[in-house]
Amino acid sequence: MNEPEEADDHIESVGPTELYDPVLRTEFKRALVWLGTALAIGVAAYLAQPILLIIGGIVVGSMLDGGTRLLGRVMPAPRGIRLAIVVLAATAFILWTVFRMGSELSAQASSLQEVMLVQMEAAGDYARSLGFAFKPQDLMGFADQAFSSLGPVTAAVTSFVGAVAGLSMMLVLAIFFAAEPRLYEHGLAWMLPMAEREHFYGTMEKIGWTLRRLMAGRLIGMAVEGIGTWVLLWAGGVPMAALLGILTGLLAFLPNIGAIISGALIILVGFSTSTETGLYALVVYLIVQGIDGYVIVPMVAKRAVDLAPALVLGAQILFGTLFGLLGLALADPIVAMLKVFLERRSSRAKQRAAERRAAIRKRKQREAVKAELAADSTGSLPAT
Repeated sequence: MNEPEEADDHIESVGPTELYDPVLRTEFKRALVWLGTALAIGVAAYLAQPILLIIGGIVVGSMLDGGTRLLGRVMPAPRGIRLAIVVLAATAFILWTVFRMGSELSAQASSLQEVMLVQMEAAGDYARSLGFAFKPQDLMGFADQAFSSLGPVTAAVTSFVGAVAGLSMMLVLAIFFAAEPRLYEHGLAWMLPMAEREHFYGTMEKIGWTLRRLMAGRLIGMAVEGIGTWVLLWAGGVPMAALLGILTGLLAFLPNIGAIISGALIILVGFSTSTETGLYALVVYLIVQGIDGYVIVPMVAKRAVDLAPALVLGAQILFGTLFGLLGLALADPIVAMLKVFLERRSSRAKQRAAERRAAIRKRKQREAVKAELAADSTGSLPAT
């Protein structure tokens, strides 16, 4: 006689390969989000140089777009014609500067290098007289080690061919972005859900306005610092005034760091002539930086986006260490774009929270009205 089989009390549960369980589906989605984030960070680090070139094209494109819009106030011509005029004018100015003053600037550049070496030797002697074990070779070796530690990320920019190719691609991208900005906005919006597109368009409009104002202030500051330094140094008899003016104007594109470098160059060249000339160069530097910091920046740049100096300097150190000179130049615009994006995101979150609270209040009011009506109808029933 067969013995009866014992009842199996085992209860089957959902296996790891089945996604029917809501909890399992939620955890799987979270894992995909973290995996996608890690992959995005890895791809961004690997493609850092091309991404920065694209961002640089957007920044330069905003400057071209700003010039095109400004020209449209006085010249009612099609956008393409106005953009062509802006590009040709900028190209003509750069070519004129190179060919008109190329020989003079090259001679001054070689003289500047000699002056820097002599002044560094003098600074080393003065430091050793105070008891510091300082040598100019130590500073030069530290600089070489710092730049060599940037790694392969900046390898394409350190060579002349790579720099020219990267700059050319950036300019071409800038012209394309400035020619038809709405085309690329619509292309990005097409990849977003319909409910997110209106917010996306508003964010892009705000970012574009911020970049135009920021870059307008930067260009005005570069012109004022470059021309002002050139004229004042030339009037005071400081040697290499033209080269120092151009270097000051170019370095003005880099907030904080550019002013420090240009100031060091101006003061060293001034003291290479005499003490009086060095003090005059110091006064010129303070006047020019004061005009830029207390007049131009508050009037133009800070109206668009007010960035804390420590935040900008920290971003410059971070981006400069990771991505080299290109990252250093684009740190300020990138921080400005991120700030606008986060501000828009925060305001939208507050708006949605207010809408949810209003909806909850309305629902509670409707429920209270229904409860009162139900109580009134119950109380009005005749007693049996």
